[in-house]
Amino acid sequence: MPSAATLSTWLQNSGLWARAVRLRWGDLMHLRETGPVVLLFKDGGAGLMTEVDLEHNLILVKNPGSALGDGGIAVDELRLEQVWSGETLLLRSKRGRPETEAPFTLGWLASLVLRERRLLQDIGLASLTLSFLTIFPPLLVMTVVDRVLTHHSYSTLVLLGTLLAAASIFETLLGHARRLIVLIVGTRLDAKLNLHVFNRLLRLPLDYFERHPAGETMHKVAQVYKVREFLTGKLLTTFLDLMTLVVLLPFLFFLNPILAGMVLACTALIMLVILAFLRPLRRSFADVIFAETEKASALGETIFGIKTIKSLALEPQRNALWDERVADVGSSRLAFGKLANWPQTVITPIERFMSIGLVLVGAYMALDDNTGYAVGALFAFMMLSMRVAQPLVGLARLVEDYEGVSLAIVEAASVLNRPPETDAVSGGLRPRFAGAISFEDVSFTYGGTKLPALDRVTFGVTAGTMLGIVGRSGSGKSTLTRLLQGINRDYSGSLKIDGNDVRVINLRHLRQSFGVVLQENFLFRGSIRDNIIAGRSGLTLDDVVNAARLAGAEEFIERMPNGYETMIEEGSPNLSGGQRQRLAIARALITDPRILILDEATNALDPESEALLNANLLRIASGRTMVIVSHRLSSLIDCDQILVLDKGKAVDIAPHNLLLERCAIYRQLWSQQSRHHDSQGQHHVAPPFVQSR
Repeated sequence: MPSAATLSTWLQNSGLWARAVRLRWGDLMHLRETGPVVLLFKDGGAGLMTEVDLEHNLILVKNPGSALGDGGIAVDELRLEQVWSGETLLLRSKRGRPETEAPFTLGWLASLVLRERRLLQDIGLASLTLSFLTIFPPLLVMTVVDRVLTHHSYSTLVLLGTLLAAASIFETLLGHARRLIVLIVGTRLDAKLNLHVFNRLLRLPLDYFERHPAGETMHKVAQVYKVREFLTGKLLTTFLDLMTLVVLLPFLFFLNPILAGMVLACTALIMLVILAFLRPLRRSFADVIFAETEKASALGETIFGIKTIKSLALEPQRNALWDERVADVGSSRLAFGKLANWPQTVITPIERFMSIGLVLVGAYMALDDNTGYAVGALFAFMMLSMRVAQPLVGLARLVEDYEGVSLAIVEAASVLNRPPETDAVSGGLRPRFAGAISFEDVSFTYGGTKLPALDRVTFGVTAGTMLGIVGRSGSGKSTLTRLLQGINRDYSGSLKIDGNDVRVINLRHLRQSFGVVLQENFLFRGSIRDNIIAGRSGLTLDDVVNAARLAGAEEFIERMPNGYETMIEEGSPNLSGGQRQRLAIARALITDPRILILDEATNALDPESEALLNANLLRIASGRTMVIVSHRLSSLIDCDQILVLDKGKAVDIAPHNLLLERCAIYRQLWSQQSRHHDSQGQHHVAPPFVQSR
């Protein structure tokens, strides 16, 4: 029985809103006006909760496969707990725009924070309580100075000390609780952000990753967490401190209106200074961001291309590029730092006046006071004034910090707000494929180019056809397979599989129905078994062995130290190119796809591996449509049909022998390769394992 989380994922992929939760009986009593509620039982079965009877403390549960009019069985708490562990699926149709479709903005992030409303209310209540407790120590000091010292009252001193100790303990515990809640909010937001960002990245079209360096993308996405830190760090702290102002400012004006007014005036001056420097700081910080992005791109490119760098001894050139990028970042940061130093220089005297100058002014006012109580009030005011000045100054600096955060939002949004692949998750048809392929007047041009990669291509093959695709470099062979997989959908004309236009087929369903092997295939860190299964649930070791045998990989896997459990490290250094390719073919075959695409898949194979694959080609092709792109015509002569492309146009389509007779381009390619083989002492006819159909 699949887990609740797996079922939820399947349902979401089918276009429903679904959530896997663990509930208790009391929770079920509150689910009266919701969508379908599916209870997952311990024995692998399931029941549909149709009604809640609060009066008798019962629920009605029916078998999902029962007749429509069946009302279900009344079940009480004791009976349900015997068969139900709490695993539940909540379902409803999707309404409005899904959360994953919302654009990444500061408002969206703020809404994410506000969803933790209950925890934020607890934080606010704790902050308000701490604000009132903040007044207590200055009041005690004022009382000590004005009452205890004046009247030498030891009993009052003991009482005040006891009250202060109790208030300190309460403040300590409350502060600990508030910090813990803030930590929980931050952790939950991080989890939601990580899931959202990764989901958006996976839904971006392949074209984006082909045009943007990985280092640049990673640097821009990392700006998301800078924004999150701003929201749950400085912004949240400042607003919590502002709650303190609501309590403390009236008390400050009560103690000394003149000094309180001077605190506010100093804060206003700080705000004006910061606002005056905002625009030049924004421009300078944009230069820093650009330089950091270029540096991240250079680093990412170096890491991903380290094999080429090592093999061509390009370390000096990469070092020179890195030095240049580091120098650009250093100079831009130095320029930004010099500019940012000026507002701090201007603000420092104002802050010093708030902390020291006010003491002198207050002392002067106390000397002129004859009531005897001004000294205590001055002590209390000075204890509270910095508690007030700190959030006021923080609020002024918040405007400056927001400029950096706004640029970070722009950087992250430039990646996350790009249009995702259409209907990548839900929507679209999900037909059962047989494998008939039809191109009718299909044209496609890559962005930034004028010449079409495919120009009015028309052909068709029936299900179960082994189709070879040949042509000179740049003739559109790989582009044709990209259109088949839905990687590019902005083509003109009609491309159909089994009579269904590819553009209206659900992308995930389309690609899951394909097996694709490229010239360069990526293997994940993990065991050989995990790489062949590639995370697909429900597949067993027997399926892995069968796929490996069909791909010709079984013989070398069994010689590995741990067989199918042999670990593959990043970059698969313990495998040869031919072994990696055969594992990729096994991975493509594991789901028994109706359409299999081999895009230059044999180019990286050694002669022995290629001969082994070709020997299995007819068995692999049995019951499925195969599209084989290859420069080696000798590997295609057994195909039912061979499509010849030239400069994006479909020149001819026919079996090998017929193309030799009537297609000049194919005949020329065949002649060139035959001469090459003859010069190596090899005969150009098909190898002995090839059989005609």
